[in-house]
Parts: sequence; structure tokens; C-alpha cells
Amino acid sequence: MFSKIEVNGDGASGLYQFLKAGNPDEDGKEDVAWNFTKFLVGRDGKVLKRYAPTVTPEQIAEELDGFL
Repeated sequence: MFSKIEVNGDGASGLYQFLKAGNPDEDGKEDVAWNFTKFLVGRDGKVLKRYAPTVTPEQIAEELDGFL
């Protein structure tokens, strides 16, 4: 559960392949450039939004009503 996984490249974890696919960052890149990149996933399993590492959980919480 706590082992290191790859998030980019050919060896990327299936979870991160799914999260990144079609969900680029502000620069149009799908690769995760830094820790703490966040993904908001809906109840149906679809990625609703990708957040930069600098976005806080509190900032995301302010947007949640728009997704519910």
C-alpha cells in the first residue's frame, strides 16, 4: 500500500494513466510534474477536474457545489 509507484512514462500506474488521460494541466501537459497534483473524481468514476499542486483542499471545497 505504501510502496513507490510511477506516475509518468511507460511504467505509470494504471490509476495515474486513467487520471491523466484527457486531463492536461494548465500548460496542456498530461504528465504529473510535481507531487500534490490533485484530481477530483465524480461518483461515476469520471475525472471532473485536475488541480495544480498549489491549489489547497479548501479552494477545491469552495468549488464542490458546482459539481454536485
